[in-house]
Amino acid sequence: MFRVLNQMFDTNKRDVERIFKTIVNPVNALEEETMKVENLAEAFMALRRRVLEGGESLDDVIVPAFALIREAGRRSIGKRHYDVQLVGGAALHQGRIAEMKTGEGKTLVASLALSLNALEAKGCHLVTVNDYLARVGQEEMGLLYRTLGLTVGLSTRDLQPMQKQEQYACDITYVTNSELGFDYLRDNMAQSREALVLRADHPLHYAIVDEVDSILIDEARTPLIISGAAEKATDQYYVMAKLIKRLQKGEPAEPGVRTEPTGDYTIEEKNKAVHLTEQGISKIERLLSIPDLYSPEAMDKAHMITQAIRAQELYHREKEYIVNAEGEVIIVDEFTGRSMPGRRFGEGLHQAIEAKEGVKIENENQTLATITYQNFFRLYDKFAGMTGTAKTEEKEFLDIYGSDVLVIPTNRPVVRKDAEDQVFMTREGKYNAVVKDVQEVHAQGRPILIGTASIVTSEQMSAKLNEAGIPHSVLNAKFEAQEAAIIAQAGRSGTVTIATNMAGRGTDIKLGGDAEFVLGQALEEQLGISRFAPEAEAFLKAISRQDPAALELGLKIPGITPQFVQQAQQLQADTIADHARVQELGGLHIIGTERHESRRIDNQLRGRAGRQGDPGSSRFFVSFEDDLMRLFANERVVNMMGRLGADDTVPIEAKMVTGAIEKAQARVEDRNFGTRKQLLEFDNVMSKQRDTVYAQRREVLLGPDEDVEESTEGMIADFVDFQLANFLPIDLPHEQWDIDGLRAAMVDAVPQLEGFDFDSLRSNTPSEAQDRLLGAVADAFDARKEELGPTMLNSLSRYVLLQTVDQHWKEHLHGMDVLRQGIGLRGYGQRDPFTEYKFEATNMFNDMIDNLKTEVTKYIFRMQFGQTG
Repeated sequence: MFRVLNQMFDTNKRDVERIFKTIVNPVNALEEETMKVENLAEAFMALRRRVLEGGESLDDVIVPAFALIREAGRRSIGKRHYDVQLVGGAALHQGRIAEMKTGEGKTLVASLALSLNALEAKGCHLVTVNDYLARVGQEEMGLLYRTLGLTVGLSTRDLQPMQKQEQYACDITYVTNSELGFDYLRDNMAQSREALVLRADHPLHYAIVDEVDSILIDEARTPLIISGAAEKATDQYYVMAKLIKRLQKGEPAEPGVRTEPTGDYTIEEKNKAVHLTEQGISKIERLLSIPDLYSPEAMDKAHMITQAIRAQELYHREKEYIVNAEGEVIIVDEFTGRSMPGRRFGEGLHQAIEAKEGVKIENENQTLATITYQNFFRLYDKFAGMTGTAKTEEKEFLDIYGSDVLVIPTNRPVVRKDAEDQVFMTREGKYNAVVKDVQEVHAQGRPILIGTASIVTSEQMSAKLNEAGIPHSVLNAKFEAQEAAIIAQAGRSGTVTIATNMAGRGTDIKLGGDAEFVLGQALEEQLGISRFAPEAEAFLKAISRQDPAALELGLKIPGITPQFVQQAQQLQADTIADHARVQELGGLHIIGTERHESRRIDNQLRGRAGRQGDPGSSRFFVSFEDDLMRLFANERVVNMMGRLGADDTVPIEAKMVTGAIEKAQARVEDRNFGTRKQLLEFDNVMSKQRDTVYAQRREVLLGPDEDVEESTEGMIADFVDFQLANFLPIDLPHEQWDIDGLRAAMVDAVPQLEGFDFDSLRSNTPSEAQDRLLGAVADAFDARKEELGPTMLNSLSRYVLLQTVDQHWKEHLHGMDVLRQGIGLRGYGQRDPFTEYKFEATNMFNDMIDNLKTEVTKYIFRMQFGQTG
């Protein structure tokens, strides 16, 4: 009955059958016809025209496209896509996670979806976990893509921006997850269109993430962060704190008494605002020896002066903040009177208060840009993933990314024998059992791969094998290319390899070894020839096929001698013979020295054996002293085994113990999922803000001059509305309007309004007052445009907007960092930290936007752009 029910609800099987019916079978029907196509590139570009000019969708052309891609693979690299690989390609095109066993050719599968989606000419990315795999994938598949008329690139950290632009401009680009994320963040810090490395029109169109569980789950707890030294050196805060003591506080202008404010600055306590007078500006310029406080070079200084005055006049010790015994400035909650450790005032105000108090200014480094992998990959129009182990994490992929997992059938049945775990009371008993198992299997001549969860365990296991006199290799991850080479040869008879759980990804373990890999390395290291160069590729394929033409092909390559060809042929013959021998012996034997927290990692280790129908076996050895069992297993099970007085030389075989292991793993997986989900929830708050800021920034950077002018005018109008709402609120009688405050705020930002009759606004309705003031500011803007010229004004606007947005965003990120660190303490006050975080983050963002608009307005009307003082 259960088998019938499983078949009824097996959606995976139905999806695979549907893909076979609608895509695979039609592609097979076209194969004979496609083999007759002389120019594959011409035929493939005809499909691109159907998509770009004819309005057809990718789904409309997927069958002929897959047929051409399969034929390109056969002609260029000698690999014809299996039917099940076509299923994987379809799943990737649909934006799903494709689970494919080790050795099923994920690299070749990706070529199907990448080439198909490249027809839209918007750029596709293949994302890998390290530079080595990105380079190898790009070189290996490059021949296939070029056969189809597509361009392929590789973005690495050592490239200059212009070189990166060329790589991302290709139809298909190979890149690591971290480099891609940092390229995105750096693009959103760029000061000119020319500095962008991703495509300006479609930066994130389509991506396939290789080892998707590693990148989107294992690495998802660590956000990408670009940080650097704060642009404002901390000693400058101390300088400003001293300088303002030489300034004189004045009184604002008062109708009927004086028309000009007095002193060097005035204070507006209601809104905690500071306004510099013309006298004060001149004095500051003299004291700092700068020609113009509102010049581009002095933008930071003007901001720091303002914050220093605010710290001096508007923020008081034991009221808005306290200084604790460690010399830290701690904010005091204005509503509850409680201290708020971990919170910091934004916009550089906290640093200004620290300078005023003479304490150490903290956080001299600041976050310049940040994003989590979850939110980054969700920015793509469409993305897919592939890995050998994803089904156990399908719930997370669905919840976080909206992507389900399709398990792709293997080309040949898996015949690997997975034995039951052997459980011991102590680690020592477990290690002794591992050594015994190694000795028995090694004596048969079979290759063995021992998986460990840490370098420490690898070293302990190595010491045990040395004591037993068993030769072996210990794999570390310091050199990625070396790692791949060791793993590639781990299938030779009699080989024993110890590897941590991260080892071997991206490289198959072929029984008998991989002669082609070894020869390719020899070409690169001895002769400096890339194994992916066309002539080298042809030579290696001939050796692999034991083709008599190998000698002729080899001698065409400079540096290759007849002796080299002969040695290569002998190596290939030995490899083929050893492959048959290892198969007969039972294939690769996998030993797990402990269960990992995640079942995925265990499955990855097991999956190293049994590729493409090869024989193999696996067994895990576990002890109750392992971290997983010690921390998460059911104590009753452990205690019961102890009371039974289990002999540590004999493994415990009980369903109860196996169940305890599975439950412990499930418990840890749930905990880790909760951690990642919480991180995402917090980052989602930031993500909405980041999207708003980056969209505004991109519009300024890439938009035409008229759009930049429109954005500038919009910000100035918002600034005016904000001031009117502050000083002329509609719910107050006209006689209570703060006309003097409005005059001070407006003239401070727009000096051209000095002659405007603010007092007459009292006789207007709020709507009339708004129209009059907006009209006066518009006239001032037009006068500014006439003064500088439209071109100069647009350059000024673009520069000011980018600089101001960047400065305020960086300050905001810093404030958000601090808020995030300290928000957990709110739980002690019976308040939900996440709700508090959302509320405060929203207020902080709104304040930042208001301050940004004020500063943009001030600089637009005050800055002398392109002129010397």
